[in-house]
Amino acid sequence: MSEVPEGLHYTKEHEWIRVDGDEVVIGITDHAQNSLTDIVYVELPEVGLASEVMEEIAIVESVKSASPIFAPLKGVVTAINEALEDTPELINQDPYGEGWMVKMTIDDSNNIPSLLGAAEYKAEIGE
Repeated sequence: MSEVPEGLHYTKEHEWIRVDGDEVVIGITDHAQNSLTDIVYVELPEVGLASEVMEEIAIVESVKSASPIFAPLKGVVTAINEALEDTPELINQDPYGEGWMVKMTIDDSNNIPSLLGAAEYKAEIGE
């Protein structure tokens, strides 16, 4: 069974979102990293990238496939997890902690409730 922490928001595309003051922190879920298996490369966006809702902002490559990562909310990238450049396996080891991918400021926090809660995400992935 996948780890699905309470207090985070989720997308049907398997991103998680943690609200951290004026920013959101984004990564991929435990379920997603389990499905991908061994992550070998992460292509992250440039800081300052403006993104629309569900626009592709990153790519995660594993030994199995490459998967796009989408911005769950409209905003601007303020930070990237540079540690993933040398150690992309952090996503496999700690998807909700050291394996975070992107921080963004968001244009409208009113869209956060449209994301899935932990129970809804568990139902989405059949757990």
